[in-house]
Amino acid sequence: MADAKVIPFDDDRSRARRRPPVPGGGDAAVRALPAQQPPAGAPAEPAAGSAGWERRLAGGLAFLRRRVTGDYEVDEFGYDKELTDQVLMSMLRPVYEKYFRVEVKGVENIPKDGGALVVSNHSGTLPLDGLMMQVAVHDHHPAGRHLRLLAADLVFMLPVVNELARKAGHTLACSEDAERLLRAGEIVGVMPEGFKGIGKPFAERYKLQRFGRGGFVSTALRAGVPIVPCSIVGAEEIYPMLGNAKTLARVLGLPYFPLTPTFPWLGPMGALPLPTKWTIQFGEPIPTDGYPLEAAEDPMLMFNLTDQVREQIQHTLYKLLVQRRSVFF
Repeated sequence: MADAKVIPFDDDRSRARRRPPVPGGGDAAVRALPAQQPPAGAPAEPAAGSAGWERRLAGGLAFLRRRVTGDYEVDEFGYDKELTDQVLMSMLRPVYEKYFRVEVKGVENIPKDGGALVVSNHSGTLPLDGLMMQVAVHDHHPAGRHLRLLAADLVFMLPVVNELARKAGHTLACSEDAERLLRAGEIVGVMPEGFKGIGKPFAERYKLQRFGRGGFVSTALRAGVPIVPCSIVGAEEIYPMLGNAKTLARVLGLPYFPLTPTFPWLGPMGALPLPTKWTIQFGEPIPTDGYPLEAAEDPMLMFNLTDQVREQIQHTLYKLLVQRRSVFF
């Protein structure tokens, strides 16, 4: 298989190809064209459903041909936009729409262009919340933006998962990569609670853990991009974590080994998440472009902004919990 073409990251947006306008086109021109009648004895045109199926088949074959010949592009982080749009999002969308029935609010608070840092709570034992947030931005943002998540080291140490994460546009959770993405005008997602949030006991659900040292605020200040708080309700209940086998976790090199009502007691079936009803709400952006360059080095400012983001996420979580009818509906 041929290698894909690696393109400079900053040129990612300059490759859009648009079909040139047809002179004199538009609805009026179409109405003016005489109806074309098939010649006598000619085979009938295929039905609309048949034509749609043929187009999908042709598109799929063209996609496979580009994969085999290497005629596709990835950026220097490994992001494969075509694979993400046509394959990975198609695989996640049924889980998003049918299984978790995600309701999205406030996605218009994410800027239609330029960089922004989306900061969200983290929960659920397995990081499905990040993937659902990625689908929410991809499918619902008016400008069709893409979310680039910052992931923990463990993600890039796992076989297969490492490659898929890179292809989907995710990168290591470090300030250097985050700042490069933001300066290039990308939407970057971060979950500052990390493993403390995703692996917390079920009894502490929807109680935000510590947001680290405010590194995400410093990154946003240096890049001059807004911070968009995001609150996710529903993920806490997909794997109710009742216990943690710490000895087994150390042996396996994991931050925790969850014990839930179904896992590991039911074997592989116990790994199936509960079909909870999710809500993802993006809050009003917090601007950072009005601060001077040296503000990124001010620990008191970083503390205050971090606390402001955390409080906004926590307040929205409580509000969404009061509004929801049940965990599953």
